[in-house]
Amino acid sequence: MAYTDIDDPSAYFQTALYTGDGNAQTITNDGNSDLQPDWVWIAMRSHADNKIWYDSVRGVTKRLVSNLSSAEATVSDMVTAFNSDGFSVGTNSNVTGDGKTFVGWQWKETATAGFDIVSYTGNSSVRTISHNCGAIPKMMIVKKRSDGDNWSVYHQATGAGNFTILNTTAASAGSSTMWNNTTPTASVFSLGNKGEVNANGQTFIAYLFADIQGYSKFGSYVGNGNVSGSYIHLGFKPAFVIIKDATSARDWVMFDNKRNISNVVNNRLFPNSTDAQNTSVDALDFLSNGFKIRSTNSTVNVSGNTYIYMAFAENPFVTSTGVPATA
Repeated sequence: MAYTDIDDPSAYFQTALYTGDGNAQTITNDGNSDLQPDWVWIAMRSHADNKIWYDSVRGVTKRLVSNLSSAEATVSDMVTAFNSDGFSVGTNSNVTGDGKTFVGWQWKETATAGFDIVSYTGNSSVRTISHNCGAIPKMMIVKKRSDGDNWSVYHQATGAGNFTILNTTAASAGSSTMWNNTTPTASVFSLGNKGEVNANGQTFIAYLFADIQGYSKFGSYVGNGNVSGSYIHLGFKPAFVIIKDATSARDWVMFDNKRNISNVVNNRLFPNSTDAQNTSVDALDFLSNGFKIRSTNSTVNVSGNTYIYMAFAENPFVTSTGVPATA
């Protein structure tokens, strides 16, 4: 098996920081490769505000908000274009408020990177839906577009009989009707009749992620309650990590290598909250082959609790030719 098929993760994932000026802007990435994103997730760093989602399947006028259960809205002055190396925003203060600082995380939809976006209409019956991840999805995020409802998350670490909610602090919960107790395959994912993911006649969007060696990983760890917390092996140096306590009701928390360019990584944002960025006792070290918890804070390290995560790479630990990457 190759060490990785992706020597330059910036071809498939990048983070861009920018400052609003009240006017329309074009945000250009600074990675090694150009990236035309299919999914853009924007958070205001300096002030409390909603966390905005746009993707190329639904189109640039169609907004979702990860911290709310609200339906999709047509908002044409937020993300206005997916460009050849970045994205454009309009004049809406949520994405370009004068003097406010922002972060925009961007992903490319392709089987090479194990990422697929699927739109479908619910039928309230047990079913399977085809996907093009190119491998078995290890994490899925599903949102009802046409009506208000929670964001439902499948994660391989908690299993097909459980789900977690992206827009709340709730712990993972059991459900036999969400994913029909059926693990996704390399070609389909399964749904039960639960309204959050399969209400009859409602439209949905699903974001599916597979593990790609040297680029992405969706796993779990158990907290130890110590300042020297768990080490999580990824096989790459992370550029972006989201962590959620699956055992107890706590915030999802997001870290990246642009808001902290060196260790410790402790500038945090919350997908489920309007809170602005803050620096707290939550802390990680981003290492050449994974990350290590450097905090006893409950959001990342309660002894005995299970934490799920999603992570994307800055560099693979070893390139496709077997050469160790620069740490």
